Formats: sequence, structure tokens, C-alpha cells
Amino acid sequence: MQAAPKEEFREKKQPMKHKCPICKAETDSTIHSDFPFCSPRCRERDLGNWASEKYVVSEPVFDEEDPTEGEGNSIVLPLDHDLDNPNDAEH
Repeated sequence: MQAAPKEEFREKKQPMKHKCPICKAETDSTIHSDFPFCSPRCRERDLGNWASEKYVVSEPVFDEEDPTEGEGNSIVLPLDHDLDNPNDAEH
């Protein structure tokens, strides 16, 4: 029995198509080296938008100073199953 070549087991990258976030031109990961941007110019404009704080990351859920103080933003979801007794016939 002969071993399969390594190429068979490698994941093949699927081409990705997208619109440039700056100029909305169609881009293709197999063609554009600046993907998802269509050109170095659009890539640099996007970087400039981040540098000028036109884009921002949303506020953190917890206060960075002391996450244990304050109201907190926890969400408690009810569980459908009792995890302590998974074989309990009533649950």
C-alpha cells in the first residue's frame, strides 16, 4: 500500500470575493495582493481612517480599571437541562 502524497492532505485555499471597503470595487483574493482592498491606495486610506480615529473599536463591556466593581454587564441565561444531574429522569 502506497502512502498518499502530501498535497492531498493540504487544505486548498478557496478564493474569496469581496468589495473594497473604501471604494466598493469588486476584489478577489487570487488577483488582488492587497485583498480585501483593491489597491495600495485604498489600503493606505483605510489605515489613515484608523489613525485619525474615524474608525473606533466599541467600548469594552467591563471597566478596564477594576472589573470587579460597579454594576457589571452580566447576562444570566436559563439552562434547559440540569448540568449537575444529566441522568435525572425529571429533567
